Amino acid sequence: MAEDDSYESMLCVKPEVHVYKIPPRASNRGYRAADWKLDEPAWSGRMKITAKGKKAFIKLEDRNTGELFAQAPVEEYPGTIVEAVTDSSRYFVIRIEDGNGRHAFIGLGFADRGDSFDFNVALQDHFKWVKQEGELAKLEANPSTQPKLDLSFKEGQTIKISIGQNIKKKDGGGAKARPTPGGLLPPPPSGAKVGGVTPPPGGHQPVPAAQATAGDLQLTCWHHFMLLLGHLVTFPPPAATLLDFGSPSPATQPSADLWGDFTAAGPK
Repeated sequence: MAEDDSYESMLCVKPEVHVYKIPPRASNRGYRAADWKLDEPAWSGRMKITAKGKKAFIKLEDRNTGELFAQAPVEEYPGTIVEAVTDSSRYFVIRIEDGNGRHAFIGLGFADRGDSFDFNVALQDHFKWVKQEGELAKLEANPSTQPKLDLSFKEGQTIKISIGQNIKKKDGGGAKARPTPGGLLPPPPSGAKVGGVTPPPGGHQPVPAAQATAGDLQLTCWHHFMLLLGHLVTFPPPAATLLDFGSPSPATQPSADLWGDFTAAGPK
């Protein structure tokens, strides 16, 4: 991706910062803010961080007129241009340039830790973006270096697809016979042999359930029970009080009027 170097973006603005003269570094341990005269800053004003292309600029300006006091071009962070002190998070050492090849190191301090945090994050985010843009440019310039995903079939490679393996077939058999109440088996079909004995043609036939009375149902159950034992026994059913639940026929009922029989007979 081509960068437009003529466009300058604003990354961070802080209305109050302080500049300090710092003594030469005594050792390789780093700078210490405690060695500075923190109560006597050399300059105070406004700070801006701008970006132009891949480079960032720390600009120190007069807070009223906007006149530029000093500027520090930053090409990488962290690096030698901006360095944090070893004893505080609010102070940094920056390398400023005047545009004529001359440079100097000054101390930069913030009155609030939140301002120093924003300063640090603004530089980190910019150079993180610069790194991502550089990696993307390399990939676009050398697309052949990217690994390609090969999804084609190799020689002799096959694929197996199973369809309907988990589908259970519905049982096509007829409905199972339901047991009758009392534990008795249902009556055998017409003409079937029960226990090896064929019922005689004139034998008692089961009465359809829709037409059977209570007495007929008990007679049918009795004959079925005997047929299952392999014998056909014909004898009168048990007492009418147990098997015959129907009303007695009018012919067997005694006359309510005992004298009516004598009257109907008449003289011979």
